[in-house]
Amino acid sequence: MTVRSFRCRAILFDLDGVLVDSAERIEKTWREWATRHRLDPEHVISMAHGRRTIETVRLVAPELSTDAELATMELSEATNPDGVYEIPGARELLQLLPVTAWAVVTSGIRAVAEFRLRHTGLPSPAVMICADDITRGKPDPEGYLTAAGQLGFSAADCIVIEDAPAGIESARAAGMRAIAIATTYPSDQLRSADAVVTRLADLSVKYAGDEIQISFPAPPV
Repeated sequence: MTVRSFRCRAILFDLDGVLVDSAERIEKTWREWATRHRLDPEHVISMAHGRRTIETVRLVAPELSTDAELATMELSEATNPDGVYEIPGARELLQLLPVTAWAVVTSGIRAVAEFRLRHTGLPSPAVMICADDITRGKPDPEGYLTAAGQLGFSAADCIVIEDAPAGIESARAAGMRAIAIATTYPSDQLRSADAVVTRLADLSVKYAGDEIQISFPAPPV
């Protein structure tokens, strides 16, 4: 088996679909919301992955009051653990990294992100950039650039781990390399990433000095 590897100084993780499997919870919430507003649930769900709730509502139903919609949906997301699971390999990978060398950048609000980390028992990052910390969500690069700055690294020092096209676009716009995990979208929709793997556990991480080496199987030729 051929192995590829990248080197960096920090890893910036998306949360949902990368470290935490919340697809069941997210899709149930959006499906109920779409049905209530007589919208196509499949279209709404396809727009929601990787985006902040406020931006999804603006895209699919610009006529609605976003404040009212946000309050209802985010309360459900921040209190209901049903359909939220730890992704295999997440705990082991994070435990290999010092807290100064990784961050989480999520399209969810902080209350939701912290609830999901507590529920799964995953390590808490020293730097976590959430939807309520920024003014422009993915695919804008603001979140990833903010995380890199708070860790004290340049964009070139960082590699992003993402599962959604909007997140990959955000990373590329920030000038960062991106590894996509094909958990939420098929690999052919993630081709703009620098590499695509099937699952998080495909990544092997080594930390030495102030450098991280990420290794993974290369796709067959």
